Amino acid sequence: MSAEHSSPDPSRRRLLAALGAAGIAGMLPIARARASRPLGVALVGLGYYSRDLLAPALRMTRHCRLAGIVTGTPAKAEAWQRRHGIPDRNVYDYTGFDRIADNPDIDVVYVVLPNHLHKPFTLRAAAAGKHVWCEKPMAMDAAEALAMIDACRQHRVQLAIGYRMQHEPNTQAVMALATSQPFGRLQRIRAEAGFHGFDSASGDNWRLDAARGGGAMYDMGVYALNAARYTAGAEPIAVTATSSIQRPDIFRGVDETMRFRLEFRDGVTADCATSFGKNMNRLRADCASGWYELSPFQAYEGVRGEASDGRRFDAAIGTTPAQQARQMDADALAILERRAPRVPGEEGWRDMQALDAIFASARAGGKRVEIAAG
Repeated sequence: MSAEHSSPDPSRRRLLAALGAAGIAGMLPIARARASRPLGVALVGLGYYSRDLLAPALRMTRHCRLAGIVTGTPAKAEAWQRRHGIPDRNVYDYTGFDRIADNPDIDVVYVVLPNHLHKPFTLRAAAAGKHVWCEKPMAMDAAEALAMIDACRQHRVQLAIGYRMQHEPNTQAVMALATSQPFGRLQRIRAEAGFHGFDSASGDNWRLDAARGGGAMYDMGVYALNAARYTAGAEPIAVTATSSIQRPDIFRGVDETMRFRLEFRDGVTADCATSFGKNMNRLRADCASGWYELSPFQAYEGVRGEASDGRRFDAAIGTTPAQQARQMDADALAILERRAPRVPGEEGWRDMQALDAIFASARAGGKRVEIAAG
């Protein structure tokens, strides 16, 4: 079996766990970035998220800047150059992307492409000696995610996954409760992320194409899945899942709605849902002697919540795209300080292990499927 499709052996898992616990994973040899200037970031893919969120956010950051772009559309490149002052030498198309290895202006490649392209461009960026930030979901499956991790380690570059919520202060406050347990033992979690959209199947929308990683679970379900994991502070061991389609004229071969229940070793369960047919945005934890929740829990701004003892989760960091700026600044600082990022590739890989099991359970009509140990 090739390394690309193998799972980490027990000794490697123990090494990763030890490095993560000690907070020294990022001190392994990696490509050295110059600390005398903000890190240069090249955005790969110039769709909505790059155009309206990441590019404006990079203007707000202290430790990184927009230095380059990668696109298959020359007209887009020209418009971006005019708007952001990007020189010709820092503009690439997908075919000539690998020449980025020779560009000292660019330290980081941010992959903002349809899901099926996350792995190939991460591998190409790592081979070029550039640090990689990759949007969620990390990959199409756990095997792809592991190949991405291995490639970045081989080429001594950092890999961070774009889970912006893990950089948001109210979310971080909820994550801390998994350890402090002020309301007693955690019993149940509920996590729901979705919106009503896609009124037709017209146009070339990759989110409606299974081959390119479309469907609600990949797009929005990872918010609920990741939230269940960080709220529990543990890894799920099994899942039961059901997929449904309410509008078959639009959703052909991809899930419109997915409901799944995660099981954890200590008896905690997480009932999760995601949908392209219903607005939902809530995270709640029920404990032995109280509860806490965020609603909304994954909005671009205005994340807020409360707990049964009257405490509030209402820290504010600014308007959109403040979350994206906070995420990229934190990841840039991790590179400059040669330490592990808050959300390394291993975090995305664990989500992909659970996603593989969720899809397997849904295909089997809701059969319980165990999740591979990470």
